[in-house]
Amino acid sequence: MTARPVPFQTVRGSRCVVAAADQLATQAGMWAFARGGNAVDAAIAANAALAVTGPHLCGMGGDLFAIVSTPSGELVGLNASGRAGSGADASALRVEGFTAMPFRGDVRSVTIPGCVDGWATLHERFGVLDLDVVLNPAIRLAADGFPCGPLLALVVTFLDDAAQRELHELVDQAVRPGAVVRRPGVPLTLQAIARGGRDAFYGGAFGEGLVHRGAGLFDTTDLEQNQAEWVDVIAVDVFGVELCSLPPNSQGYLTLGATRLAADAGLPANPDDGLWAHLLVEATKAAAYDRPARLHEGADGDALVADVIGRGEMLDASGSAAGRSIPVSDGDTTYLCTADSDGWAVSLIQSNASGFGSCLVEPTTSINLQNRGLGFSLAEGHPAEFAPRRRPPHTLCPALVRRDGQVAAVLGTMGGDAQPQILAQLVARLFHADQPLATAVAAARWALRGPETGFDTWTSAQPPTVVLEDGAPPDWLDGLTSRGHTIARARPFDSATGHANAIVVEANGTFCAAADPRALIGGSAAL
Repeated sequence: MTARPVPFQTVRGSRCVVAAADQLATQAGMWAFARGGNAVDAAIAANAALAVTGPHLCGMGGDLFAIVSTPSGELVGLNASGRAGSGADASALRVEGFTAMPFRGDVRSVTIPGCVDGWATLHERFGVLDLDVVLNPAIRLAADGFPCGPLLALVVTFLDDAAQRELHELVDQAVRPGAVVRRPGVPLTLQAIARGGRDAFYGGAFGEGLVHRGAGLFDTTDLEQNQAEWVDVIAVDVFGVELCSLPPNSQGYLTLGATRLAADAGLPANPDDGLWAHLLVEATKAAAYDRPARLHEGADGDALVADVIGRGEMLDASGSAAGRSIPVSDGDTTYLCTADSDGWAVSLIQSNASGFGSCLVEPTTSINLQNRGLGFSLAEGHPAEFAPRRRPPHTLCPALVRRDGQVAAVLGTMGGDAQPQILAQLVARLFHADQPLATAVAAARWALRGPETGFDTWTSAQPPTVVLEDGAPPDWLDGLTSRGHTIARARPFDSATGHANAIVVEANGTFCAAADPRALIGGSAAL
């Protein structure tokens, strides 16, 4: 089995560990551990720091999902994804000629952000530190300034004129990697949350500004409703472990179903085999081809997993179902994970949807607003039709793996609709090929890509392209091409194939953690 050089090392520890897409966030999580916090405190601290330093990935204007494993072994899921405002009206959009939700620059694709409700709900049930302590690193980063990361400096250059005007606070400062960026409205908001909890956010300056910006889309009663709720995890047995994710409106069922489908089809143990890539690609297609019709907040996650597992006849080892269109997309999100020796483990994912989200800001705080509403349908009568106080279908799908009832790994990735594809590859490498964590995370990946923005492939008749990172095994290219797949190439360690972070719990109880080198500034730390 070949492996390309690993450009980073995993970290190991026995007491506590954090892996995140920004080393500043990792430091914030370790700061919480150093002050007596548990893995939940550390996860909130790390995510709050990312909300400051990664506005192109996540923030208080976005949504959050998490899986928590408690010292007793209980698994609990948190769905902190926001709802459409009470003024949501699909018919009005149809009258204007829209056949799909507006992508950017339109407040109707903004849903109420669930992130802060997620923090508050996690902290109230499981946190041990005071919230002002947990949020302190993020407050200092926002007030004192942080060094601009290379991806932030790059992506602001891609913004159109309207988005640059909206996001001028960031555009004017993120002029190069290392430039100091300050976000004066953010520390004031975080301080208010530390004092007054979720009501200080949704009922404070941010909430008032959101209602005003929505011009009838939102009202104060919308913001009074908690956007976070506890949910049961869904799970499937595969490769001798239990793979867990979250139910709809998360697309977690695709991670579970596609991984099991590929395994049942005889996935080779050697990831260099061309058949390995082909079967995983085909399992993804078979799992996801009807996602637009099936995924909505009221869908039964266990039933969806069972249905996907039963699609073995759709897989053909000799050729590609090239004409099958599936929902694939670009997207920017951030994922982090934490664990400690007391038995806590957290798999947390948080996002604005696509990049800076809607490229609109709440003007008082300058917090950019997600465009998660793009997941809604405009088809009349569709179960995910844009309507008051509904949650849209969601790409975010954190994962957790257990073996014999004990946590074996927590993992997740950014990557929009490609998240299940990336996670299936990681799970197969870790638990079928038994690869070391550093090798599995750094290994070349494939990802399916749609014809334009990626999000448009939910309705596109065009089949997806298989994007291969340079450095992929030679048999992948030969095997996929000979089986009828359309191939495109990507640079090595391309962000298009995700920022996957993971923690593995070794047999002796120690931790091994890796932050994806594709994030450029990711970091993991352990004690």
